[in-house]
Amino acid sequence: MTSLGTATAAPGEIDTGRLVVGETRDGGEFGLPVAVINGEQDGKTLYVQAASDGDELNGIGVIQRAVPRMDPTELAGTVVVVGIVNYHGFQIAKHRNPIDDTKMNRTYPGDPEGTSSERIAHATFGAAKEADMILDLHQGSTSRMLNEVRVRCGTRHRLHEECLTLAKVFGCGYVLDQKGPSGQLARVGPDEGIPTIDPELGGSVGWDDESIEYGVRGIFNVLRYYGFLDGEVTPEEQTRATGFDQYGSPSGGLVRFEKELGERVSRGETVFTVRDVFGTVKSEVSANGNGIFWRSRRLPQVATGEYVCSVATGIDSY
Repeated sequence: MTSLGTATAAPGEIDTGRLVVGETRDGGEFGLPVAVINGEQDGKTLYVQAASDGDELNGIGVIQRAVPRMDPTELAGTVVVVGIVNYHGFQIAKHRNPIDDTKMNRTYPGDPEGTSSERIAHATFGAAKEADMILDLHQGSTSRMLNEVRVRCGTRHRLHEECLTLAKVFGCGYVLDQKGPSGQLARVGPDEGIPTIDPELGGSVGWDDESIEYGVRGIFNVLRYYGFLDGEVTPEEQTRATGFDQYGSPSGGLVRFEKELGERVSRGETVFTVRDVFGTVKSEVSANGNGIFWRSRRLPQVATGEYVCSVATGIDSY
């Protein structure tokens, strides 16, 4: 038997339930939606979670489509899923946990006696650290963004190559290989000896079908490559970035981009202009160096100094 919260599955079975992590303001218990897919044969354990940022919904879309396709009678090993991590943020479609005004993915490994976010992190990490690999599904919130996978442990970490391989197997085509902030699950997992990646499945308001399908395909790539399911997976070459140049607006107005997501950018090329409401160019911003147009704001209006876009740097293939 394998259990997570109230979900318990014998070999060859699947079950869903709730992982109780605290009480709401009316004194009632609340729990995170969880699933256990227990393979008929022994094997590794994969942990998957989504929506640690409450407004990042594409990961939930991935889980909603992927779990019904997992047949435990064909599976070797176990898949453990937490469908929504940031319960409170999800309820009001906000990025941070409104109970403690905290970004959940900065609180791992958590604290059983801590804040709301720390308690949720502790409960979910209790399941994650029993796995052989971890997928923490994210998206670019409301930004426009490439589908990418982030390796956050740092290039000198003992598990860097294992995390990089997992990212390549997931296969979004783009990888950010840059050490992340403290408290990220993709930082803490490798410290516990568990390869962990952070797929950033595009950016949208609500669902984005293309990005969700990238995520579904990525999960099944992992399941096949690591022997959970039969089938061959040959990882394709990925474009890797090791950093970003971020650009703010030198003036207020409306942004017009000169590049599409994924396009190469050369030093000195115009990346965007800022125009007034009558179309007059107020500012023209050029690239500081070579890279790939990776991420941008969704709405065109900007104030002076406001974030506009990011160009990925340190580009290579692996």
